[in-house]
Order: sequence, then C-alpha cells, then structure tokens
Amino acid sequence: MPNIHRNRRSIPALAALAAAAVAAPVLLAATPASAHPREGRLAQELVEEVTARGAYRHLAKFQQIADANGGNRAAGTPGHAASAAYVHDTLKKAGYDVSYQDFDIYEAHTKTEKTTVLGDQPRELATAAFTFTKSTPAGGLAAPLALARVDETPGCTADDYASGTFTGKIALVKRGACTFVEKQRAAAAAGAVGVIVYNHSGTTPVRGGFSSPAEGVIPSAGITLADGEALAAAAAKGEVKVRLDLDQEHVKKTTRNVIAETRGGRADRVVTVGSHLDSVPEGPGINDNGSGSAGLLEVALKLADEGANKKNKGRANKVRFAWWSAEELGLLGSEHYVAQLSEKQKKDIALYLNFDMIASPNPAQFVYDGDDSDKTGAGAGPAGSAQIEALINGFLDKKGKPHEGSDFDGRSDYGPFIENGIPAGGTFTGAEGIKTAEQAKRYGGTAGAAYDPNYHGAGDNLKNIDLKAFDTNLDVIAHAVGTYAESLRTLGK
Repeated sequence: MPNIHRNRRSIPALAALAAAAVAAPVLLAATPASAHPREGRLAQELVEEVTARGAYRHLAKFQQIADANGGNRAAGTPGHAASAAYVHDTLKKAGYDVSYQDFDIYEAHTKTEKTTVLGDQPRELATAAFTFTKSTPAGGLAAPLALARVDETPGCTADDYASGTFTGKIALVKRGACTFVEKQRAAAAAGAVGVIVYNHSGTTPVRGGFSSPAEGVIPSAGITLADGEALAAAAAKGEVKVRLDLDQEHVKKTTRNVIAETRGGRADRVVTVGSHLDSVPEGPGINDNGSGSAGLLEVALKLADEGANKKNKGRANKVRFAWWSAEELGLLGSEHYVAQLSEKQKKDIALYLNFDMIASPNPAQFVYDGDDSDKTGAGAGPAGSAQIEALINGFLDKKGKPHEGSDFDGRSDYGPFIENGIPAGGTFTGAEGIKTAEQAKRYGGTAGAAYDPNYHGAGDNLKNIDLKAFDTNLDVIAHAVGTYAESLRTLGK
C-alpha cells in the first residue's frame, strides 16, 4: 500500500459516485427474491479448504525470492520478476488462462536537491526534490519568490496566483487540499518557472511527487513548514531571491501485471479480484503485500480444484485474478490495466475485490465502506459497493469477528476501478496508522503503536505477520470469491 500524497479521484468523479450510490438499491432489499437451493455451496467449500498454512507457503516463497534478490521485490527489479513468474507458473499448472501485461515505469534518482536563500549571507534550506520533477539548468535556477494565496485550497486554482506577478518567478505554495500535480500546473500556468511547496505540519520537508516524468512540467521541491513560513513573511515585506538546484535522472524500466482467469463462466459477468505483488525497495514486503498476493493465489488454486477451469463445468461467472505491479509507485499497474480496457470490457466487470495488507502484526479488521455509513472521507463507492460491504460484514459477523469500516481513500488498487464506476470492496488490517485503545480492546494488540510497525521497511518480513488475521482474511476472500463465482444475486444482477 503506497503512502500516496495525492488524491486519486477528482471532485466531479466523487460527486458522480455519490449520486450513483444514492440511486443504488438499498443493500439486499431490491435484489432478486429467491436464491438457488445450492447457492452458497462453493463459498462454503472454499472457506473450508483455504487455510493460513496453505497460503503460508507462498509467503515463504516471496521471502525466499526477496532474500535472493537484494532484500526486496520492488517493481522493475529481479525480485519482482521472480515473484511474477512464480505466480504465473503456479496458476498455469492449475489450468488457468494466464498472461503477463507489460508496461513501462520510471525510477527517479536524485543527484542534487538544494534551495538557497540568496543575499549578503546565503543560507541553504533542507529540501526534498519531488519524484519525477523536471531538473533545473546546471548550476540551479535563481529567481525571486512569488507567494501563492494561502486559503482553504492553497495554490490549487488560478485565482491563487495574482495575474502577472508570477512570470519568471518561483512560486512558494503551502501544502494541502489538492494534489501536487494541480499545484504545479496552476503555478506553471501563471508563468512560474519553478515551485517550492512548504509543509503544513511537522518539521520535515514535503516529500511530494508525480506519477511519471511527463507530469513534471517545472522544477518542484518541498521544504519545511518553518522555512516556508519564514520565507513567506520575508517575501511579504520585500523581494526574496532564491536559487533552486534540482538534478534528477529518470530511468525507464519494464514491469508486468499477472492476470489469470477461469476458463469457464460468463465473460460478461466477470468477478475481478486483485492484490499488488510489488514491495517497496526497502524490504521484502511480506505483509505489504505478499499477504494479499498469497491469499489470492491460494484461493485461486482451491477454486481450480473445484472445477472452475473446466470449460463446460465452470461456475456461472468468470473469475479473474490479478497481481498488480508498481502499486507502490502510485497504483500504476491497476491504472494501466483499466486504461487498456474497452468500454464493453469495463461493463463486463461485475465487481472488483481488493486485498492489500491482510496480516499486519498489530492488526485491526477494516472493511471498505461501500455505502459511506461512516460519513468520512471520499464518500460511497459506485452502485453495488454497499452490497459488497454488506456481504463481507455479514460473513465476519457470522464468524464472530469484530470489524470496522474504512474509507475509500484512494491508497490501493480499487481506485482505478471505482473511477470507472465499477463496484468495489475488500479488506485490510492496517498500515502506518496508530491503533487506538478502543481498537486494542476490540482486536487485542498494542494501543498507541502502528498496525504495522514495519510498514515500508526491512522488517516487513516473514517473522512479522499475524497469522490469525491472515486466516480471517483468507476466509473473507474465499467466501466472496465463492459467492460471486456462483451468483451475482446479492448485487441485483
């Protein structure tokens, strides 16, 4: 799960989704009245057959691959390539139609990141070059500062840049409210030749970035809150000149998604289930997201044992499993996949289920809030998302497992599906967020500590996972896949 510094969904998109949710049927009330007597049999069988012990072997394999490849499985590295080959070959042997989907990614290598306040006594500020920023000319870019308006949406819109006052200058913008791309584009449109974003809290420079080099149109970097406020105060009294010196190399690489689908089932009613397979460069990524990847792989293998790959004996609906690459770089694999689909292919996807970090060592049990009943964040998912949430919550309730809602905040691979009106749902057990005392009472574990203290670090390894949480979420995957492979009745389809 990436620590994304930008909202993946636009305001118009959110409004449309909210409207769709309002118009959607209320949970199960409007679904077809009667179920087939055998409905639910596959889900029950999969839940019984899928075990944490069975899925653990895949986690062990991912750890072994990372150990043999510099300690990680990051997109564009040999570790990820080996992980993708393991998933691909395992599913091929099980009888799935399996394919790779290759796409290009970029790595950013920063050589220089400096901001110097010029004058009689020049001073250098702590600076973080934005990922995929445009570099400055050799020796840096020296120009006066111009202050973007600080309001509820600082530096986000054209009216935050006074007409004619930013041409040839470096814009100083406060962090918050919109994406770094939007701030940069607004500054560039006003004539700024560079942009410096200062933090809204804390003592560290803003670490922002863009999805690709193509999004970096002017040199962009971040500084601390204290330095930003000091510059703004000085520039409000008179001209302040700075030199921004950024040198960043962008290296193109190729990585790949793995897509596997059942041979049987209706191709116009596709149940799509996904997890990202890549880790961050700093560690092996066994919880994030070897856990979701291993869970999907084990469920897929047990589904194959149930005859899903026999062309004439397949389940009612086609099931498509996906292992995304470059999620840690900003959901790039799932975005690429959805972007390549035709409108008909998008309509053929009945729903999308996402599982990212399901074995956190200090876990909570989160279920994506499809109906926006928690009234926080981005709002409801597309019509059908509420029913997915209800299915998962109902299953956990029957198992006596506590759970709570989580906002569709755009930090995982459901994002591109939701943006295209495809209902989505899923679970996860927490990343860098802090467990509350109430959650510790509900789930056990340590209050005041992160759900995963090893998040995006070398410690995210085979020793630091919670197998009970893993087992619970494996059951969720098995139940949801088994249910929807047989019938979409609960979605009103």
